[in-house]
Amino acid sequence: MNEKPTVALTIGDPAGVGPEVVIKALADESVTCLARWIVVGDAWVIRQAEALTGLGMPSPDAARLEDLRQLEASQCETGRLSAACGRAALGYVRRATELCLAGVADAMVTAPLNKEAVTMAGVRFSGHTEFIAELSGARESRMLLASDRLRVIHVSTHLPLRKACDLDPARILRTIELGNETMRLLGFRNPRIAVCGLNPHAGEHGLFGDEDARFIAPAIDVAIQRGIQCIGPAPADTVFLRAVRGEYDLVVAMYHDQGHIPMKLLDFEHTVNVSLGLPIIRTSVDHGTAFDIAGKNLADSGSMKAAMRLAATMATGKKGNRL
Repeated sequence: MNEKPTVALTIGDPAGVGPEVVIKALADESVTCLARWIVVGDAWVIRQAEALTGLGMPSPDAARLEDLRQLEASQCETGRLSAACGRAALGYVRRATELCLAGVADAMVTAPLNKEAVTMAGVRFSGHTEFIAELSGARESRMLLASDRLRVIHVSTHLPLRKACDLDPARILRTIELGNETMRLLGFRNPRIAVCGLNPHAGEHGLFGDEDARFIAPAIDVAIQRGIQCIGPAPADTVFLRAVRGEYDLVVAMYHDQGHIPMKLLDFEHTVNVSLGLPIIRTSVDHGTAFDIAGKNLADSGSMKAAMRLAATMATGKKGNRL
């Protein structure tokens, strides 16, 4: 277990802050020492980020650049939406996924891309997780957000709220199982999991809706029968506070905003996005391309460094489980 994992690191949309936070994160030796890094992007974009930050790529022993030559500098204007940049950013993700599927990399970390830019390129795109799931042939995937103080996995993410409220006990159960598996990979031997209700006060015994009793409670019962330590349905207006105070290691949210709002309110700068249900490990920053500050050397690399640390930890844990 002395061998470091190899982790692919995409630079995100070239017009956003991704290249900047990648270079800043790689300048932190406490991060770069955790793995061997493969930076996936365009060399000229990395050189531009080096000039902006005054920082350089680490030594080739610590990180190497895979230059994909996806676009020319004339096709990219910093801070502006561009179909060419959206297409390039997606190409970086595709290549990093290929490296993981081929066993060249043990995990991947993604800098932010812009969904609108990708759509402008003519690609239907709802998110990194869904795109990587399609590339890898995964039938289902989930999103987990993690910080030092709180971890949340979502039953659904990028769906209209009306559709997200159409609950499926089997999907809820699988979400609990995936969350439990991931927490164990992170070193929690018997994770304590709280499952959110959908309605106010988790339905208040049917007073505010019966979805909690009809769909969520049965999934929890099966999870408990399978040896998973979980409770619920728990009122969403208090369960996150209880988790932050140490009662639970993981919270299962029913839909996107139910889980994202407390996570981003608590620690926006250092929250990490983790894709679950895939045959590969993928983590990401939990912020966007931030076009408004791109090219100004103002981007905080805290979330990127946290994502890199978590990917290295998970990859190391997965290697250990294979032994």
